[in-house]
Amino acid sequence: MIRFAFAALLAALPASSFADNGGIPLSYGERPFFLIDKLEEGPLKEQLLACSNQTPQRSEFSIGHRGAPLLFPEHTVQSNLAAARQGAGILECDVTFTADKELVCRHAQNDLHTSTNMVVSPLADRCTVPFSPASGDTEATAECRTTDITLAEFRTLTPKMDGANTAATTPEAYLDGTANWRTDLYSDGATLLTHAESIELFKSLGAKFTPELKTPSVEMPYDGFSQEDYAQKLVDEYKEAGIPPSDVFLQSFNLADVTYWIGNEPEFGAQAVYLDDSYETVEGFDPMDPSTWTQSMAELKDMGVNYLAPPLWVLVTLNDAGGIVPSVYAEEATAAGLNLITWTLERSGPLANGGGWYFQSITDATDSDADYYNLLHVLAQDVGVVGVFSDWPATVTYYANCFGL
Repeated sequence: MIRFAFAALLAALPASSFADNGGIPLSYGERPFFLIDKLEEGPLKEQLLACSNQTPQRSEFSIGHRGAPLLFPEHTVQSNLAAARQGAGILECDVTFTADKELVCRHAQNDLHTSTNMVVSPLADRCTVPFSPASGDTEATAECRTTDITLAEFRTLTPKMDGANTAATTPEAYLDGTANWRTDLYSDGATLLTHAESIELFKSLGAKFTPELKTPSVEMPYDGFSQEDYAQKLVDEYKEAGIPPSDVFLQSFNLADVTYWIGNEPEFGAQAVYLDDSYETVEGFDPMDPSTWTQSMAELKDMGVNYLAPPLWVLVTLNDAGGIVPSVYAEEATAAGLNLITWTLERSGPLANGGGWYFQSITDATDSDADYYNLLHVLAQDVGVVGVFSDWPATVTYYANCFGL
């Protein structure tokens, strides 16, 4: 049974929101215009400004990354409502499991110490690594996993903006770690989600689904629960909810999960998304050098992979003139017939410092928040991505609506 608070939130939505188009009022808010104002004069700025009176429309090009966690606690009802109201046509639940093997929405199996109040809750002593205060040069630590607790216990936790103060000497201070360019303003009353509840919510909002099967922190099989059982349980919850496979874009960093779905659930597997983490697993990985990639694009296509999703920086590079252009990785993926999705726009905060990890291949061309749109334009028009994850979907939705995506 759905808990009362979640059911009440669904009941409070307008009746029309249960129609296929969602029926909820959409708004871009201020941020897209803030970014557009920062753009240098030129064709992109002119086009985006020319769209300033357009009516917001839902777009599947715009994907809510854990909802809208730039300002809302990730993987909560409220974060996903915000993403849907910003026109995200696809919403994400990162999926992990509890001690009783129930699927819940969390970015990682071991993030409850930074994304909820667990270290100050009655469940604090259940954490895999209980809170330890900072001392001298030693940072504060904790690790709390969903497998440390049951689903019923998970429901008692309070979500928060993800972050931790590693200089803290008390668990209360440890939770005060929100980045200064985010906010805690919209955290009050946020509601956690199980995977099944996310399906019900996203369906009610007229959105499609992109659940990511997260790599477990525990050794698998876990109490007899194998990796294949885990991958199958994810699919089964869509079947039980009557969701058409065409509305679901399963994701995993584990290629074996993707090939499992392709082989055992071909209707779902046909649009399963392989989140390529070669940048992390292959020493010397270079998007400009195919010899450093785990698999060639042709090999992935031969396996039945149709959707490939690397991070933003893997798909772009700078040309001799300093302009942003597609990488060899992007060109070869497209040539092999792979659909490209990328992540994560609006996760870097202010870009005056070069953009950090997500912009590492174009650091020399990144010095303003306007570069969110400069990069997005290249990804859409030159790389040809079919979707972009964003921590603030309105940014992508505005662009998608303006360019007919």
